[in-house]
Amino acid sequence: MTSPASAWVQAARPKTLSAAAAPVLVGAGLAASHGAFVLLPVVAAFAGAILIQIGTNLANDYYDFVRGADTADRVGPVRVTQAGLIPAAHVWRGMVGVLAAAAAVGTYLVFVGGWPIVWIGIASLVCAVAYTGGPYPLAYHGLGDLFVFLFFGLIAVGGTYWVQALAVPGDVPLAGAGMGALSTAILVANNVRDLETDAAVGKRTLAVRFGRNASRVQYALLIAGGLIVPVIGVALYEWPAAALLALAAGTASVSPLTLIMTRDEAKDLIPALAGTARLVGLYGLLLAAGLAFG
Repeated sequence: MTSPASAWVQAARPKTLSAAAAPVLVGAGLAASHGAFVLLPVVAAFAGAILIQIGTNLANDYYDFVRGADTADRVGPVRVTQAGLIPAAHVWRGMVGVLAAAAAVGTYLVFVGGWPIVWIGIASLVCAVAYTGGPYPLAYHGLGDLFVFLFFGLIAVGGTYWVQALAVPGDVPLAGAGMGALSTAILVANNVRDLETDAAVGKRTLAVRFGRNASRVQYALLIAGGLIVPVIGVALYEWPAAALLALAAGTASVSPLTLIMTRDEAKDLIPALAGTARLVGLYGLLLAAGLAFG
């Protein structure tokens, strides 16, 4: 029997949190390489990113259930609302509480970073719910990939850098694009696994719209795009050569990439999601360390 505490941990989906943590690390590492690192804003950005990710996960758990997207036929990590582990109303209240905590952390970041952080914060909180909730849920209309690329790439890296330096030099979007590409690959792995069940309930992800083979190409291009970023940074922006350590994360892509390319059954694709999340976490850690200490 699952305990209440264990159920809430499952609802938070800790394996997905690397997508929130990694871009903050990269933004901090890049600021350090420019001599602009400031600890407290980085800690606050890290806490805010984790809270927004958990809030988004709770929103997805709740709204996918009430929209009928999560059924007994779904294959993958447990959704606590659909499984009856936590009542839907409790999951909704948990979402509100976590996003309120994120907003509280954001108050400090607004004090540090000014109006740009106000707009980033508002957009992040709205989209955390609008991803699967509201009158036009992004994930149900094929916009989830764009959302992830922007918020877990360009905005997360750029926002973290901004609250330290109050500037966004040209290599910040480059680093953000690398993180955004790899974070989007997590979503693609999820959507390829759920292709049949999403299609059955009218959830029009890009995998549903364009098919499995197109998503395989997309996944491979996202991985390649993320891994080429350190090479561009060293060549064009004088990043330290140690930033190329991030290329070692490519070894973590072999297993999930092989699964995505060769397997069709949803149950066989379950490890691809966790594998891609590990890739994102390792890449972010190595790139941040290479930038900061190189």
